[in-house]
Amino acid sequence: MTALPFPLSPEPDALAAETGRKLFAGGAEFVKGVVAMTGLPPADRVEVCFAGRSNVGKSTLINALTGRRGLARASNTPGRTQEINFFALGETHYLVDLPGYGFANAPVAVVEKWQRLLRQYLSGRQTLRRAFVLIDARHGIKAVDDEIMRLLDSAAVTFQCVLTKADKIGDAAREKVLAQVRAGLAKHPAAFPEIVLTSSEKGEGIATLRAIIAGLG
Repeated sequence: MTALPFPLSPEPDALAAETGRKLFAGGAEFVKGVVAMTGLPPADRVEVCFAGRSNVGKSTLINALTGRRGLARASNTPGRTQEINFFALGETHYLVDLPGYGFANAPVAVVEKWQRLLRQYLSGRQTLRRAFVLIDARHGIKAVDDEIMRLLDSAAVTFQCVLTKADKIGDAAREKVLAQVRAGLAKHPAAFPEIVLTSSEKGEGIATLRAIIAGLG
C-alpha cells in the first residue's frame, strides 16, 4: 500500500513530548510588536512563526501552546493587526505571530506595506527555522493561503501546514479536506511533508506541535 503524501504528524514519543512540555512550561512573554525591520529583536535564538488568514484560530492556538489564555489577542476585524508580534519562550525560542491575512477591509497601501514587511522578514531572518501555516479544517486551502505559501516558497522558508478547529468537523469531512490540502501542498516546494491536526479546544495536536518546535533547536 502506497503511503499518502503529506501524512499526519505522528504523536511524539515520551522523550520528545516531555522536551516539548518543558520548553513551553518555561514561561512565555510578549516582547514587542514590530512594524519595520529596524524594530526586530536580536536574532539570538531559535524562531518559529505562525501565519494564517483572519479568524483561523491563530491566537487561540498560540495561547493553547503556551498555556496562557490571554497571551496572544485576536482582532475581530480582518487586517486590523499590522504588527509582527514576538513572544519569548523561555531563554531559547521566539514564537512569532504574523498578522492575519485576507484584507477585505484594509486599504491597498496598508496591504502593500504589510506584504513588503512580511517578505523582508521571511527572506532576511536567519534564525527562522520554520513557518507554520494555519488552515481551518472546515474550509481547507483557499486562494489567500496559496498566496502565503508561494511567498514562503520564494523566500525558501520551510513551512508546515497546521489544520485548526479539527473538532468542528466529522471524520468524512475531515478526510475530504485532508485530500484537498494534500493536493494543494504538493504544489509547494517549501512545504514540510507532514500535516499537524489540532483542536485548541480539545487539546488535540498540542503536544505534537510543542514537540516539533522543541526539536527545531
